[in-house]
Amino acid sequence: MDEPLDSGIAVGGGATASAPAFARFPARRPEPAPIVPRALNPQAPRTFPGRYGAPVAALDLGTNNCRLLVARPAGAGIRVIDAFSRIVRLGEGVAATGALSEEAIHRTLEALKICADKIAARPLAGGRYVATEACRRAANCQEFLARVRTETGLEIEIISTAEEARLVVSGCAPLLNPRVPYALVFDIGGGSTEIVLVRLERGKDRRRRQPRIIGSMSLPMGVVTLTDRFGGDVSPATYRTMVEEAAQALKPFERDYRLRRHIRTGRLQMLGSSGTVTTLAGIHLALPRYIRALVDGSSLTFDQIAAVSAHLAGLDLAGRAASPCVGRERADLVLSGCAILDAICETWPVGRLRVADRGVREGILFDLIHG
Repeated sequence: MDEPLDSGIAVGGGATASAPAFARFPARRPEPAPIVPRALNPQAPRTFPGRYGAPVAALDLGTNNCRLLVARPAGAGIRVIDAFSRIVRLGEGVAATGALSEEAIHRTLEALKICADKIAARPLAGGRYVATEACRRAANCQEFLARVRTETGLEIEIISTAEEARLVVSGCAPLLNPRVPYALVFDIGGGSTEIVLVRLERGKDRRRRQPRIIGSMSLPMGVVTLTDRFGGDVSPATYRTMVEEAAQALKPFERDYRLRRHIRTGRLQMLGSSGTVTTLAGIHLALPRYIRALVDGSSLTFDQIAAVSAHLAGLDLAGRAASPCVGRERADLVLSGCAILDAICETWPVGRLRVADRGVREGILFDLIHG
């Protein structure tokens, strides 16, 4: 679905060698002047638009969603002045074919044209436009991005899993409890799941604690890739297989960083940034429609997560689609997300997690405005 104007919401401070060749597409209109991001490299020098109040833009092209935020500085945080989100399923079928399909490319280009129009509608101090797992995997991604440049003028940068993890942490940092020294931050995406362990340390401003990434991993599974493999309406036995497969993939991270020792001493918090956790939070809150302001920053106990997941698993596809916080476009994906979340909760039984309706885009905006 498309996300309407989000004005007034303030946010606190490879591919296979056998993949089919990319089809040659004619340009639909003359090539526009590129909309080049002001800061593509996170280490590059940046202007500081905060002093002028000029807006900046962040675009996150994921395996499932195409999302844009335009925001301006608001004290130590940001204030969103325009937003767009559409489910495009860019990575649909990539796990099987190794390439982006023409149908997925068409859906994505239509969404990106809307984003380009929004970006061009106002003078910006800067922007950064990134793509993640689907483009990291697809053999024909460079051809796809060339077509994006031709048809929209957008220069999209494929970021690494490490940079994706850093941006998620940066975007979610204001929601972390400064009194708990360690945090497990995760983002269940369409094509992958990012797992990040951070330690909160005192920075230059000793009144605040800044997250320092200790370690991260990227699981090569997300809601689209798992659904492609197992389907969107699974039996209890298949669901359990999905959970166990995800849990097995998490074991090396626990072995390397021994998070359970911090759980035993109450020194680890958990934060989830993904459509899965925000959907479960919306259902738990019995919202008649999804309301970001009520979901972002809320908390879920693991018992509440289990109850909502069991409720969704007991519904058929039509029943899940009828839920106002799921909808038709996510009805076949939500159980895959629940399976990955169950594996995370079983591996690290913190007992409660903080819900974040923010992530890569907000991380980019904080970089551009306050970095």
